[in-house]
Amino acid sequence: MADKKYLNDLIIQVRRDILRQVHKVNSGHPGGSLGCAEFFVALYQEVLERNDSFTMDGIGEDLFFLSNGHISPVFYSVLARSGYFPVEELNTFRLLNTRLQGHPTTHEGLPGIRIASGSLGQGISAAIGAAQTKKLNNDSHLIYTLCGDGELQEGQNWEAIMYAAGNNVDNLIVTVDYNKQQIDGSTDTVLPLGNLRAKFEAFNWDVLEIENGNDLDSVINGLKAAKEKTGNGKPICILMHTVMGNGVDFMMHTHAWHGKAPNDEQLKTALEQNPETLGDY
Repeated sequence: MADKKYLNDLIIQVRRDILRQVHKVNSGHPGGSLGCAEFFVALYQEVLERNDSFTMDGIGEDLFFLSNGHISPVFYSVLARSGYFPVEELNTFRLLNTRLQGHPTTHEGLPGIRIASGSLGQGISAAIGAAQTKKLNNDSHLIYTLCGDGELQEGQNWEAIMYAAGNNVDNLIVTVDYNKQQIDGSTDTVLPLGNLRAKFEAFNWDVLEIENGNDLDSVINGLKAAKEKTGNGKPICILMHTVMGNGVDFMMHTHAWHGKAPNDEQLKTALEQNPETLGDY
């Protein structure tokens, strides 16, 4: 495991990257991005078996697919700080004709991005295809994907969830960012999801829960526990309980910051709560 202080410093710096990206262009999605900082740091620094150089075919390494593509600020930050592209490129977030668009795209060849995402509800399906390809190629590496809980209100997911279990796609780990918030309010207000654990189990998935998805050790342990369950005939689901806007007190526990950028004063306050650790870009 990497040095714990470094990982915690990285999480703080990722929060700063998120805030500064969306503030600069007055556009983007800070809430969900902040809530998933620990997940992305854990995944890319401790869990993914990844090659030093990026290739689209992903042969001989674990693959990750982001379904809720609007949280691109956290994805871009962790990719950059994991060596996929220069950290300074974060300055180009959401600018015209750059590689770092508001939702991840593939046509500009940004290292680390394997699918264009942001049309919600499609990530699990794409991940299943990659997982089956791994099996056809006798590649024992795993497929990871992250989706939002609000996405599970869309029917395509449940067809994919049924398909994965019916076809024993047991090299797949789906993590649900279970923050119970979406753009128009709480998930319970917009369209209640019911008992997600019971639903996944009824579809014959193995289910784990990370009770505190904003605690680094809990996330690392949860991802590693999920990895241990692969290869047993069932796909794996992790229900990861997070707080939208985590790390910035006025953004936490509310859908209001799903897709709103902080103004100058709010940015100053948010950065003061997350003092610079590894250097701004």
